[in-house]
Amino acid sequence: MKPKETNGSKRRQRRAWYLYDFGNSAYAAVVLLAVYSKYFKDVVVNDPTGAAGTRYWSWALGIAMLVVAFLSPILGAIADYAGSKKRFLLVYTTMSCVFTATLYFVTEGALIAGMTLFILAEIGYRSAQVFYNSLLPEIATEEEMGRVSGNGWAIGSAGGVLCLVLVLGLIMFVGGDDPAQKQLMTRLSLVLTAVYFAAFAVPIFLRVQERSAVGKLPGGMTLVRLPFHRLAETIRAVRRYKEFGKFIIAFLVYNDGILMMLGFAAILGTVLFGMGTEQMIIFMILVQLASIPGAYVMGWVTDRMGARSALFLSLTGMIASVLWLYWTSSSLSFYIIGLLAGFSLTGAQSVSRTMVSLLAPEGRSAEFYGFFAIAGRTSSFIGPLVFGIVAHRMTLWYQGRDLVSTVAEQQGHRIAVLSIGAFLLVGFLLLLLVNERAGRKAASEASSN
Repeated sequence: MKPKETNGSKRRQRRAWYLYDFGNSAYAAVVLLAVYSKYFKDVVVNDPTGAAGTRYWSWALGIAMLVVAFLSPILGAIADYAGSKKRFLLVYTTMSCVFTATLYFVTEGALIAGMTLFILAEIGYRSAQVFYNSLLPEIATEEEMGRVSGNGWAIGSAGGVLCLVLVLGLIMFVGGDDPAQKQLMTRLSLVLTAVYFAAFAVPIFLRVQERSAVGKLPGGMTLVRLPFHRLAETIRAVRRYKEFGKFIIAFLVYNDGILMMLGFAAILGTVLFGMGTEQMIIFMILVQLASIPGAYVMGWVTDRMGARSALFLSLTGMIASVLWLYWTSSSLSFYIIGLLAGFSLTGAQSVSRTMVSLLAPEGRSAEFYGFFAIAGRTSSFIGPLVFGIVAHRMTLWYQGRDLVSTVAEQQGHRIAVLSIGAFLLVGFLLLLLVNERAGRKAASEASSN
């Protein structure tokens, strides 16, 4: 049984949970979005044709996400039955922080090391999120989960902004105008990010209380077989809730578009607009700042117009961002696109989580959230791989028509941008098939039976 908690104890645990998000958002902001992805393409790969960097980055992202998709249900079941969520969270957080710090040693031409160390850091980061999210029921009731989760999202975005500001100061003011010194500071920023992440992760291990293990395994079941047995049971249960199933299919598609936007933002800024590291950091700060009101505004829309309406608005903003990005050649426009995309993207992510709680029967939200998480990870490697393949193939196609390498690379990436729009648009159209009112009614009727 979970120990009885006072209000003060619960507040301290929530603050610790929020601080973890404050720290791990630094990894996403610096490694994934602003600094390392650009450094990997420009310095580590440094392909004069401009075709290879994006392809190798897409491979690294895809491999990491595929590994996490396979491991998550197995490790989640083990953690539940062994009462070891925090232990797994510690292992994977440590893994992410250590390998993020070792990215410091990745220098020009070190392609294998650059991919391998990033893949390991990314596996740690994504796997840790599984156990971090699983601690939400430890600190909030079902009625509080939406609010507590939204608070964590907003606080996490603020953490990403703060780390980006620190990194920007390190690269701009310490690095100065000397290219070698600036490159050194870029590598040091990855160490700073790892330390930042680790420091803000500490409170969750000290303050958050974990429930005891679920208990004895069902007869004839092993920890390895159990997650697949549970997943099959959940799929059978989900089939009875058709609107939830239709929503999951739509989510699988548009979520890949979201991951593509996040994973290739820095590369697009570099290729299409020639942005330097400092400019990309400023761009990502704007994106993170815009994401904070995005989460709150779309939450307000959800309460008054429904979650599906909020998702339509968010996806419309993201599709508009993609089309604008395809047509524009202005750096100023890219910053404005970042504001619109940040506002819309975070709204789509936060409302998607809310939609699950609205369509899940009372008492089964954890089960449905688990299915939602596994489903999202199962397809998450597809979008990044598609983007990398399209960008690479189209760059080579344009080069074969005698365009200079820089122009061919830009044109190839512009076509790849449309692949992001395709995922978002198809997800939008599939969402039209979801009847939120009917889904909520079915969940309510199941809860009252």
